[in-house]
Amino acid sequence: MSAQPAPAPSNPLFAESPLPFGLPPFADVTLEHCREAVLAGMAEQRAELAAITGSAEPPTFANTIEALERSGVLLRRAEAVFGNLSSSLSSPRLREIERELAPLEAAHGDALRLDPQLFARVDAVHAARHSAGLDPEAVRLVERSHLDRVLAGARLDEAGRTRLSELNRELSELSTQFGQNLQLATEAAAVRVADAGELDGLGEEEVAAAARAAADRGLEGYVLPLLLPTGQPVLAKLRDRGLRRRVFEASVSRASSGEHDNGPVAVRIVRVRAERARLLGFATHADLVLADQTAGSTAAVDAMLASMVGPSTANARAEAAVLAEVAARDGVTDLAAWDWAFYSERVRAERYSVDRAALRPWFELDRVLVDGVFRAAELLYGFRFSPRPDLAGYHPDVRVWEVGGPDGEPVGLYLGDFLAREGKRGGAWMSSFVSQSRLLGTRPVVVNNLNVPPAPEGRPTLLTLDEVDTLFHEFGHALHGLSSAVTYPRFAGTAVPRDFVEFPSQVNEMWALWPEVLGSYARHVETGEPLPAAVVEALDAARLWGEGFATLEYLAATLLDQAWHRITPETEVGDPAEFERRALEDAGVAFDLVPPRYRTTYFQHVFAGGYAAGYYSYIWSEVLDADTVEWFRERGGLRRENGDVFRERLLSRGGSVDPLEAFRAVRGRDADPAPLLRRRGLVASS
Repeated sequence: MSAQPAPAPSNPLFAESPLPFGLPPFADVTLEHCREAVLAGMAEQRAELAAITGSAEPPTFANTIEALERSGVLLRRAEAVFGNLSSSLSSPRLREIERELAPLEAAHGDALRLDPQLFARVDAVHAARHSAGLDPEAVRLVERSHLDRVLAGARLDEAGRTRLSELNRELSELSTQFGQNLQLATEAAAVRVADAGELDGLGEEEVAAAARAAADRGLEGYVLPLLLPTGQPVLAKLRDRGLRRRVFEASVSRASSGEHDNGPVAVRIVRVRAERARLLGFATHADLVLADQTAGSTAAVDAMLASMVGPSTANARAEAAVLAEVAARDGVTDLAAWDWAFYSERVRAERYSVDRAALRPWFELDRVLVDGVFRAAELLYGFRFSPRPDLAGYHPDVRVWEVGGPDGEPVGLYLGDFLAREGKRGGAWMSSFVSQSRLLGTRPVVVNNLNVPPAPEGRPTLLTLDEVDTLFHEFGHALHGLSSAVTYPRFAGTAVPRDFVEFPSQVNEMWALWPEVLGSYARHVETGEPLPAAVVEALDAARLWGEGFATLEYLAATLLDQAWHRITPETEVGDPAEFERRALEDAGVAFDLVPPRYRTTYFQHVFAGGYAAGYYSYIWSEVLDADTVEWFRERGGLRRENGDVFRERLLSRGGSVDPLEAFRAVRGRDADPAPLLRRRGLVASS
């Protein structure tokens, strides 16, 4: 890459933000500023790398490893802003810049990992790490820096490095194309409804949201936008079976034909990944990924998944038999996938007196957030959240809170972007604008994104129970970032193996229905009355209903991910839809009534995200989560003493220690899978 001209002072990203905690000055930042800052940041870091490799001094931790950690400040700042905007506020110009930058950033990443002179210095520091007087975190940084480069191909010869860079460049372009195709295809697949009568079953606010979605598109009538997974929330409520089918078919056919067809893109992605894995000395891409995860091997993943397929399939088929009986009372003799959620909710209502759709008035967004999510964090960890209306986010929907510690010390900032809108990708996630680091003197600035349909003007935003769980889950990731207390940026917050990163967030879900927390936030939006105790008891009684479906749809997606990433360069893939069908059949999870949570063409996690061959990590992490939930219960639950142990021994450590060592430091032993099996209804409860 050629050197870039000196940065123009008018670009606000070129200097450290003057706002509290380094919050980006969003009001002053344009897309052109982002583009310019990313390009300049890459050039600046290349110059910093040249200074490291050009040093005449023998390689040491300080002049090589630590110097690498100090490099790239401008690039990190610019990429954090642009990366978040690309997920949350996309536009034609942003997508154009994204396509331009993706291959350049891939080439830049290769320069960091594959430069032979730089690797020689890292290798030398690695060889002497135990005799250099380094503290344990510094030793781990050396080891991680070395392993990162080895797995990235630093030991390849020149021809191998050249070919690897070509493959990485192509992958970056393909992943960008997949994500952009999916976003545009999802927006185009939104279901248009002319007659309000077809929306029977939806609440007043949901009908108003559908009308507003149509108006925003310049259309008459109503529009039902699609969310990321296969199962759309409206399927549990719509009484019109024909509309349920339309919504379901729109969901499962996304990005599978036409100009935004992701089928060929996915096939090319897995072929490139397979060739890259072979080049790096691994049999498949899955083997490459598992070499640096806590699971350790594809065999370990296979054993865990295989143990769950039979019981979850049996549970799902038993649930289907119950649903078929209920549907038959409506004259439905051919139960289909688009009927499952609707009749499942009816079973909950009839068997357990639980009407989940009717619970929304008890789950007002701000109350759930402040009196539920924030309250649990204060009780457990001593964190306090103060609104900062004087600080602007990147969109009017975004709100900012300052986070203080138990002794009043400043911790960082938390941003919330909870509402769905055009240009925002589906799903829910956490990311960072600033990562904590003692080396750089930075404190965390984190953001949570959800996709809750906005309420009509002047009305409160109400959540479903699933959305409540999602908010607690994503906030668990935010707590991981806010609790970080490491020296080096490489280890901050959620910078842990993929199959460990979901663990703290899944643990945080337990507080959603914890009596002390639920009683604080679950208040009727109009009357203020608490959620009746009988409803809470019914929710607990209904806990295992639907676990067959939930586990099987997850396993189907996970095993599909594994199938795609177990191919070799010689594998004949053929039609991607047929490959998917065979993969599900071979894995024993093909069941028309329970499609995968994500099908190939909209499986963003693995084709345009960081979960390739790693979607298993949710269930792998859940083994740790379920066992940790029992640890909390055994010690009295929502107590500050428990929170302090969990934060100090695990959350605060990020990637600076072996993650399973951090788990053992809390639990006192290795994880026991029995709590997960009981939770999922895969064994009888003790």
